[in-house]
Formats: sequence, C-alpha cells, structure tokens
Amino acid sequence: MADKEIEEAVIRALETAPSRNFRESVDLAINLKGLDLRDPTNRVDETVVLPSGTGRETKVVLFATGENAVLGEKVVEEVLGSVQIKELGDDAEAAKALANSTDFFVADVGLMQDIARLLGKVLGPRGKMPRPLQPEEDVVDVVNRMKNTVQLRSRDNRTFHARVGAQDMSATDIATNIEVVIRRLHAALKNGALNVDSIYVKTTMGPSERVA
Repeated sequence: MADKEIEEAVIRALETAPSRNFRESVDLAINLKGLDLRDPTNRVDETVVLPSGTGRETKVVLFATGENAVLGEKVVEEVLGSVQIKELGDDAEAAKALANSTDFFVADVGLMQDIARLLGKVLGPRGKMPRPLQPEEDVVDVVNRMKNTVQLRSRDNRTFHARVGAQDMSATDIATNIEVVIRRLHAALKNGALNVDSIYVKTTMGPSERVA
C-alpha cells in the first residue's frame, strides 16, 4: 500500500495539472543539501526498477551474438553484433545518434571490452554504458526489467529530476513508485535523508506538490 501522504500529494498534482493535448509524464524534482557535488563520489547515479512501471515506452538496444541475439529480438528495438559495434566505433555521429535515442543498453558480458574500447567515449559521458548480461541470465527477463527502470542522476546539480510515471496512471501506482525512488535515493546519499532538502512531484506542465 502506498504512503497516504505521498498519494494525496500525487492526487493534488494530477488534479491541478492543466489539460494538455499530449500525455504528460509525472516527475520528481529532487533538491539535495549538505553535499559537495564537485566531488563525483557525492553524486547520485542509480538505476531504479519502478514496481508500477514508467508509464512510457522505453527503448532498449542489445549488443549480443548467438542465442541472446535471437531471443533478444523479441523484446528490444534493435540487436547489434560485433560488426555493428566496430562500425559505430568508426562513425562517431552514428554512435552519438544511437546513444541519444536509446534509454538503455544491454550487452553480452563478452562484448563489454570492445564496447568500452570503441564506444566508451560516446556512451560513458551520457551514462549509457551497457548493463552487462551474465551467461546465466535470461536476456528477456533482464530487458523487461530495464523497460521499467529509471535513472537517478544528479551530476553536479543540487536539483535534478526523475520520472515516476505518467499522467494517466493511478495515484496509488505513482505513489508506490515514488516510495521506491525515495528509499533508493536515501540509500545512495552519504547521510541518507539528511542530504535531501525537499522533493516535489509534478506533471510535465503542472504545478508541484511537496512529497518530502
């Protein structure tokens, strides 16, 4: 069951959002305090699986060969093998376009070395290095989890945003997602909740409501 106060804040944010002709996302605005974010070790860089889903289509690209490539075709937008990795390594603009249009990458662990060498300069700064797929893992299960995943990334900013759902999701589902994000955020911060100044929830174009 979702926290009542968080759910009530979500309801207010949804009810006060002006009507738009597009499907708005629901986001958290997270404000940190008491951290020197010039030091990379103090920054937030986490991936969180949302129990109620993200409320959006998530593009996942798979770097794989063999059986994983075959199985992955059913659940990802694109499967790329060793030849395509090398081609992207030789074409920086194509690599940047792929990185910018893709939410997450997954890769056979055996391909990670080539990916780091050929594409690391493009994927690394964007926080898009692939999630390594171990031999014993089911590629379909891993990708399906990734499709319900969001990133918490502060970089060197005291205020940053994270998606927690979509406007047409229920307030309860969104509130449940928010609780998971807040727990992960507290776990990632040096002093936990003491490093959080405030957290607000809002639709893309709507007013914000404080949740923490």
